Amino acid sequence: MDKVLVTGGAGFIGSHLCEHLLRTGRRVVVVDNMDDFYEPQLKQANLEAIKAAGEYAFHPVDIRDSSRLEEVFEKERPEAVVHLAARAGVRPSLLYPELYASVNIDGTLCLLEHCRRQKVQRFIFASSSSVYGQFNRLPFSEDDPINKPLSVYAATKAAGEMLAFTYAHLYQLPTICLRIFTAFGPRQRPDLAIRRFAQLIQEGRELPVFGDGSMSRDYTYVTDVVAGIDQALASSYPFEVFNIGNSHPTRLDYMIETLESALGKTAERMYLPIRPSEMLVTYASLEKSQKLLGYSPKVSFEEGIRLFVDWFRGQKAMGLGTGEG
Repeated sequence: MDKVLVTGGAGFIGSHLCEHLLRTGRRVVVVDNMDDFYEPQLKQANLEAIKAAGEYAFHPVDIRDSSRLEEVFEKERPEAVVHLAARAGVRPSLLYPELYASVNIDGTLCLLEHCRRQKVQRFIFASSSSVYGQFNRLPFSEDDPINKPLSVYAATKAAGEMLAFTYAHLYQLPTICLRIFTAFGPRQRPDLAIRRFAQLIQEGRELPVFGDGSMSRDYTYVTDVVAGIDQALASSYPFEVFNIGNSHPTRLDYMIETLESALGKTAERMYLPIRPSEMLVTYASLEKSQKLLGYSPKVSFEEGIRLFVDWFRGQKAMGLGTGEG
């Protein structure tokens, strides 16, 4: 695919993907509404990082704005769309359920409609490991049911997958849904655990630890996520769902210890009850992704933390915002 439209392109994963696409010779169109979910200047810095990789088109458009989206599609005529834009986060989705449904479901439907009308050749939907919800077995397989989500966010992502399948089935829109497992790395959103914990450790403040530290996440370094998206773009399946993870769950207490070691500081912990919206473990089976996409993660959790901390220290040295507030 020569010309790729990336929604949420100014975000964490999106900016890394856009850089990669430009450096591998693709033309890139970024659609991002630059909302204030976190500090807009952080997204602006992400756009500057993309610009360093090459020229791209940018449209500050909300994916729910059908008329403006139509203008973008008419002007840019993308061959493929990677849909990363979403209202993100499990816990905030419980506070703003209507907003999450509006952005993540209505926005996805609006985008699919324009892809159908413009006869886009490939649609990649960024789903989430959270869709597995109340699971029955480990590791999570793409064939597992996803009808018991534990949060509004998870429910909206499951709904997005269903809409994507419907458009693939009715209109022959080639579609891949990627269930991304806890991405981390440079430019990580400030609300996500690794970035937030690094900030709190640096400032000598208490870390909120939900449960006893045994909660586990399948942390996946951002360059591995980008590789999986690119492999999906190169595929030719009419519709498929793939896990994009690391397949090595990491306990919360080990994550904190690894951050402490990398930062050279000890954290103070404040233990809190586990919330009912939290999954106790995420763990990706990569058998299907490896077989059909050729996906194989390269970066270990420990190496990823080292790379993240190198970036994080650089941000502090430049006096950039913490991302709080």
